[in-house]
Amino acid sequence: MKQRAFDLILFDLDGTLVETAPEIMDAVNDTLGHFGMPKVTQQQVNDWIGRGTRELLVQALAQATGTTTAQVRSSELLARILPTYDRFYAQRCGSHSQLYPQVRETLQALRAQGVKLAVVTNKESRYTRVVMDAHQLDDLFDAVVSGDTLATKKPDPAGVARCLAQFRVAPERSLFVGDSSIDAATARNAGVAVWLLPYGYNMGQPIEACAPDRVIADFSSLLIADVGHS
Repeated sequence: MKQRAFDLILFDLDGTLVETAPEIMDAVNDTLGHFGMPKVTQQQVNDWIGRGTRELLVQALAQATGTTTAQVRSSELLARILPTYDRFYAQRCGSHSQLYPQVRETLQALRAQGVKLAVVTNKESRYTRVVMDAHQLDDLFDAVVSGDTLATKKPDPAGVARCLAQFRVAPERSLFVGDSSIDAATARNAGVAVWLLPYGYNMGQPIEACAPDRVIADFSSLLIADVGHS
């Protein structure tokens, strides 16, 4: 029996573990409609996902109001809209999202092999909890680092470093699995290998442009006995 290639695998959440974009769009449009603003499209929302909910709403408000993102960030409108989005997203979460193929089975198999598993996401903790609860993911992970858990978020490597320290795993024995250039940069900054999935949310750019160590078609690739590190 071959030695497992990694002792710790870290995962992005949206676009990697769970397809959440449709219900995120629903909640964004619920919010915009509540304030009498025009809706945004699914493709726009897909391209905005990755830097956290606040930044996604900044982009949506700029689009809906015809202003710049800088103007939105300094406006009182953003502060007023965030609680409304909270309410709509809580209602929508789990209604129009799903785990990607082989996610649950692969996570269960990795845990059975003794691999430590962590989520490192830019999604705020209150939203992370809702998504993970909706899809019964909590018991499959040993650690969760959200966008507001630490003072910084991806691509800063602090979240990865926290998990490496918590589980006493060396960077060369760790892998980051994600779907975007943010995930690739995070892994590089932390000195860990990075494999990317092609079906997530990479701000409209081809995943190959991120130069990951591997592009994998789906989660089952994580269970190949001779995965190696490159």
